Amino acid sequence: MYKLLIIDDEPQILEGMKRILDWKQYGFSRIDTCESTEAAMSMVVDVQPDVAIFDVCIGKNLGYEAIYRLNELQIPTKYVIMSGYSEFTYAQEAIRCGVKDYLLKPVDRTKLQRVIEKIIVEDLHGTIGHARNESLNKDPVLGVSYDSLSKLLNRILLMIKTEYTQNITLKSIAERFQMNSTYLGQLFLKESEMKFSEYLMAYRMLLAQERIQASDEKISSIALSVGYNNLNYFYMHFHSYFGKSPSDLRGKG
Repeated sequence: MYKLLIIDDEPQILEGMKRILDWKQYGFSRIDTCESTEAAMSMVVDVQPDVAIFDVCIGKNLGYEAIYRLNELQIPTKYVIMSGYSEFTYAQEAIRCGVKDYLLKPVDRTKLQRVIEKIIVEDLHGTIGHARNESLNKDPVLGVSYDSLSKLLNRILLMIKTEYTQNITLKSIAERFQMNSTYLGQLFLKESEMKFSEYLMAYRMLLAQERIQASDEKISSIALSVGYNNLNYFYMHFHSYFGKSPSDLRGKG
């Protein structure tokens, strides 16, 4: 029913944004991504997405400048800006060009959910009753509501969901929080009842499972897309988690 366009010059952010919400539950049947403002402007003109989410800085260009130019064409797309910067100037310019909201990275799932629901109801005149089912607000690995988890754990889970393709570690996250990695690991384990490494592996495995069952993409490509550079390591983890090989899961061996 709806079309979505996400623009960011970092591929891992694009992948994370495609998975941060269950877009199909909200009626988005088409999701496109772009890594430059030039490509984004052409896509908006050609496809006319219902919603476009722009990063504020795309290479040397600014997302809101592209939105200004698109507004001149009177295309009815609704825009949201996301940014790693909380600078007032950026937010001010975003408001001036009529964006629906300005979200800071890492994008908070609940805030994005509220923005999208508001756009669907107020601007697209749709309904969201079916989208508010319980599973949308549950973590796929832990099986519990995000609302029941601490703010710290939610932030860590968001980082994993947007950076799982990279070499993300407990140590690298602890450095960003300026915390001791051992202490942070203990907090993670106490609240989630899983080690950080176990959660990261489980999340990657669930994504791999989804892609294996939904496509004929090569297993090596899928392994790389979920953060495994070593294919043997991927097979070992996969068999350990599911008790079968990727080809068995796909029903081809």
